Amino acid sequence: MPRDTTEAEVGMKGITFPAWHGKHYVTLAELLVRLGSFGLDLTWRVEIDEIVDPRCLEMERRSADAGMDTLTLLSLATPFLQLIDARAQGSDKGRVMVVLTEMDSSLWDVRAVDERVLSELRRHYQGATDL
Repeated sequence: MPRDTTEAEVGMKGITFPAWHGKHYVTLAELLVRLGSFGLDLTWRVEIDEIVDPRCLEMERRSADAGMDTLTLLSLATPFLQLIDARAQGSDKGRVMVVLTEMDSSLWDVRAVDERVLSELRRHYQGATDL
């Protein structure tokens, strides 16, 4: 996944942090839960460059048309699913609100329109730096 920002992400603030904290891999499901109420009503589109599990195909299939709701995405991302080069984009009424990009199973980049989301993630993930 390239680190380039899309037009929808321009003006969003972002952070990056290691996907691994010791032996713990930060999953997409974990990030969705950390978004809390901010992420609950979003519509998600997911792109995955390296398909490592049949659930990846299902995420992309459900994203293809109108996208999927947060709970559907969460159900597909759990239990433990390690992604490699993936992007999950959450929107509300057509406006991109958050973008979660996993790079090479080693880093997460998170961009959001709400700084409180980024502040919450900074508290939970040591080593988070601004993009």
